[in-house]
Order: sequence, then structure tokens, then C-alpha cells
Amino acid sequence: MRCCRHGDSSAVLQRSLSLSTIMRTGLSTIISKEPFALAHRTRSCGCWITLADGKKCARGAHFQPSQPLRLSRLGVRHCCCAAFLLLLAISYLPSARAQATASEQKDSHPPSVAGTTYGAASKPRMTEPLEKPAAMPPAYIYRLETGPRMISQFGLFTSFQVNVGANGNNILGDAANESSITVDPTNHNRMAIGWRQFNSVQSDFRQGGWGFTTDGGTTWTFPGVLEDNVFRSDPVLGSDEAGNVFYLSLLESFCDNMYGSLNFGQTWTRLQPDGDAGGGDKQWFTIDKTPGGMGHGFQYQIWSTAAPCSFGQFSRSTDGGVTWMNPISIPDQPVWGTLDVDTNGNLFIGGGDFGSSFFCVRSSNAQNPAVTPTFDQNVSVDLGGSVLFGAQINPGGLAGQIFLAVDRSGTATNNNIYMIATVQQFSASNGSDIMFSRSTDGGQTFSAPQRITDDPVNQNKWHWFGTLAVAPNGRIDSVWLDTRNAANNTDSQLFYSWSTDGGLTWAPNVAVSNPFTPFEGYPVQNKMGDYITIVSDNTGGDVAYPATFNLNPTSGQHEEDVYYVRVSPSGVPTPTPTPTVTPTPTATPTVTPTATPTPTPRPTPTPRPIPTPRGRPTPPPRPTPPGPGPLSPAN
Repeated sequence: MRCCRHGDSSAVLQRSLSLSTIMRTGLSTIISKEPFALAHRTRSCGCWITLADGKKCARGAHFQPSQPLRLSRLGVRHCCCAAFLLLLAISYLPSARAQATASEQKDSHPPSVAGTTYGAASKPRMTEPLEKPAAMPPAYIYRLETGPRMISQFGLFTSFQVNVGANGNNILGDAANESSITVDPTNHNRMAIGWRQFNSVQSDFRQGGWGFTTDGGTTWTFPGVLEDNVFRSDPVLGSDEAGNVFYLSLLESFCDNMYGSLNFGQTWTRLQPDGDAGGGDKQWFTIDKTPGGMGHGFQYQIWSTAAPCSFGQFSRSTDGGVTWMNPISIPDQPVWGTLDVDTNGNLFIGGGDFGSSFFCVRSSNAQNPAVTPTFDQNVSVDLGGSVLFGAQINPGGLAGQIFLAVDRSGTATNNNIYMIATVQQFSASNGSDIMFSRSTDGGQTFSAPQRITDDPVNQNKWHWFGTLAVAPNGRIDSVWLDTRNAANNTDSQLFYSWSTDGGLTWAPNVAVSNPFTPFEGYPVQNKMGDYITIVSDNTGGDVAYPATFNLNPTSGQHEEDVYYVRVSPSGVPTPTPTPTVTPTPTATPTVTPTATPTPTPRPTPTPRPIPTPRGRPTPPPRPTPPGPGPLSPAN
């Protein structure tokens, strides 16, 4: 047992939790990462409990009701931590855990979309994080059963399964979702995808999965996770012009780490001690690629206000993601968004307020390493509706994040700023659409919202997980999941459209995948993640997305897996082998796996030494947040 000194704010992250929350969720929800030592401290007005991992004072929790716990109010003059710990122990009993699980499952299944969807007009704003600590331990039995990998052909487009075993086969009983893709700008054959890896659908414990390809996406290698049995979530990948790739990954403490790879995802090196990259729930990052700019190579990171690592909402790294500045706040606190840099080195952040307000915030001096960044422009953007959390189509998550991208083509559309979001339009009470807005004056003004989806408006249809990217020649690519062709209004297909005139007009929407059900293969959480991603080049785009094409014969359920597909205006996909037609997996491999070409590997880089942790300043006290809403979102 190891006690942390009260006041050691550089080592202890103190969180206020309500007594009702502790009793509802159980101690297992709070202490879910093993091993921990439990120490307790008494104070005159409350009981302090500190959680440590044996290396440092990792977490502290001040358990209190709506005001500090004073047992003297109940007729007891002194705080008795022993009694409080007994209550915690009771809450950890299997019966209490079962009740907590049932309660969480009930919360994660809204009785009706119109009645409980966050973000819709006049609905309550969500105040809890999307990502929540796992309530279950890691699944230790893994990769025992396999079946043939899925190659799903739809017309000219072929989707290749990414999360495959060592022999290139599907892994039965696991789940993978929330995928982020990056492409080597020096060699298109090399790509990497990161995702949330659930080793078993029976557990909500997720880890940082990744895969890489060296043949343009036809075959994928899934070596494992970033760190075995370490909770990680919200994967975001990016690469610089030299082909160095980075992977931003969130811990259950809501702090994150940046990983780097010099061989495009074949091996990874953690660039700082555990959690020292700052961050928070739904973090995102971008890299400044301005040629000759003073901020060239800088990395910028944003995150949600719902659960920050410490405080603030923005941070910057000037040394390739190794060390990060102390966080600062962003005007209007935009959340669930992304960021990008124009050709002048100006940083733009796009996000929302959990509902129908959207913002584009600029920093023109974030590129200057000699100053603390400031934000000199903040503009409201009309995207025609509200973002959705808890909608029927993805009950435990978002219907889609808010994406911002900047045109760096050097053409007539150079430095245009584009924003896209999955929203429920103000005139609707159900369903969602993909809405777009653009700025041609450096983010000072934005166009009226434009619907990219071209099917007849129908509130029973869902267009969700909308995202976009800008090609080097200025073409805009957008992909999303779409239920327009489904009689049940929920089976989804990946759709694609593009614009060659800066978003003024959009090409007819094209379905590029087979339909699948989004409601099977849930890994305890009732969602397929919160986003998908695309990277564009001059001829097309590379997409990573989740789908449930594989059928598990044991469970009778389809499985959540991550897929890669190449899309392009010409409709010419990546050359593919003969596709596998909806295979029936068995307990042992039944097909000869596709051979993975053996490329000439680059020398494995010498890992950088992990720097000494930097002391963090004591953050200013934050006001007590409002109580949790009717939903308990799960990340």
C-alpha cells in the first residue's frame, strides 16, 4: 500500500465523484486498471482515497455528495473512512456490479430517439464524456478461433478486412471499430490504420489496435496492440511529408500518448511517459506541413471539455510529438471536432457545443514557438441542425463527429476552409443528414449549409459518420454510412461523393459497399465507435470504416470489423484478387490465406529514449460540473 501526500498536485489528479455515482457504478468502474494499491486519507470534512499503480501517485478521488461528506451532519462528529470503504466494498459485490451493469445498459438503450437524443433541437446538452473507463478486465483468451478473412465486393469497389490474425484470417469473437487511417505520401502502397480493439465481445475493455499494408491495401498485417492489457481508445493517426507516422491514443485516465513509427506502422515507439501528452476525451491532432514555415512539423492537439486530462483544451508540440506545452483554453470551447493548417501556417479548429452551434476558431501565432498561442478569430458556422448522441442508429455513441479540412492545393480554391457534420436538421425529429459549409475568406464567413446527400429528404433514413478530406489538387472527397436503400431504415452502406469546384456542387452519391447491420457484434458497448476517416490523393481516397460483413457461426451474430476500401471519381478501385463471397467461418482456418508480399523493409529505427516526465503546474480550480444527464455515454 502506498499513500500519496495531499497537495502533490503534479502527481495526483483529483476528481470529485458523487456518492450516488460510486454506489451505482461500483468500485470496479472506478478502479478498473490493474494492479492498483488503495490508500486512504481522512480529512476533517471528507474522505480522500488515492489510487496508485506502484510507480507514481496516479489518481486521487475526493468522494463527496453534492457538498463535502460530513458524517457529523448524521450525528457523527468525525469522518470515518472505514465505514466509507465498507460501502465501497459492498458496491463492488457481484450483485451491485450486476445492478450497475443493468442500469448502464438501460441508460444506453434510449426508449425513443426523439425523446432522449442529445444534440437535437431543445434536447439537453451532454455533459459526460463519450469515452468512459472499462468496467471489465482484459480478455486473456484471444485468437484461438479463426475463419477466412472477409473480402467484400460491391460493383467496382472492394473492401478488405484489416483486423486479421497472423495468417491473414478473421478472428472470431473479437470486435474492432472507430478506425483512423493514414497514408505514406512517399509511397502509396504503405498505409496504417488504428482502431479500438476489443479482444472479446464479452468485454468492454479496449486497446490500441493497428494494422499496416505494404501492397496498397490488398493485404493487411495486424501485429497486435500498442501495449498489451492497457486500456486505450479514440485512435487518431497522421503522417508528415517524410512518411513518419504518428498515433495519438487515449488512456482511461483521459490523458493520452503519442506514438511514432519510422517504418510506417510496422513498429511503434511511445514518445513520452504514460499520459504525458495531455489531452482528454475525443482528442484529435494535426501536423503543420507548411513548407518553410516556422511551425513546420509542429503538432497541435484539441479535446472535449467533458473529460480533460488536467485542464484546458488545446496543446502544442514543437518537437515532433515528444513534449507538449501546458494546455490552454479555446474560445467557446468547441468539442467533438478536428483541426487543420493552411498554407500560411494559420491553425483552424472546428467543433461544436454538443448541440446546434458550430465554431471555426483561428490561431495565427500557434506556429510561433516563442509565444503561447492565442486565438484571434472565432466565427459561428451554420450547419443546419444539431449533432446527435444516442441516436437509434448508434445508440451508445455519436452519429458522427465534426470535421474541418483546409485546401492547400495552390489552385483557385487554395486556403478554402471546409466543415462537415452529421446533423439532424432543425425541421426533422428523426434521421440525420450530412451537411457542409465552406469559407473562401480565411474563415471570416461561411456559406449557408448544404446537404451533400442527394436522396429525397426522409426522416426515417440515417446518413451518419460523415467525414471529408481534401486532395492535393483541391478535390474534396466525402464518405459516410447511409440507410437510404434499406427497407428497415437501419442497414447501412458506405457512400461516396466528391466536389471539384470547392464544394459548390457535388457529384451524385455512389454506394461503395455492401449493406450491413450496425446492431450486431457490439462489444458490450452499443455502438460502432464515433467516426470514420478518409485520406485523399489526386486520383481518389483511402477509407477505413467498420462493418459487420462477417458472420460468427457460434454466436449467430455478425461481427464488427475494420475494413479498407479505395474510392475514386473514376470508379477504378485498387487492383484486387478474386474476392471471397460471404464465407462461413469455422473453428479452424479453412482456406489458404492470401500471401502477404514481403517488401524490402526499412531498418527498424532505434527507439527514442523516453524523456523524464515534466512537472505539471497545479491547474486552477474548476467549477463543480452539473450532475450527469439521463444517459451514461460510453466511449
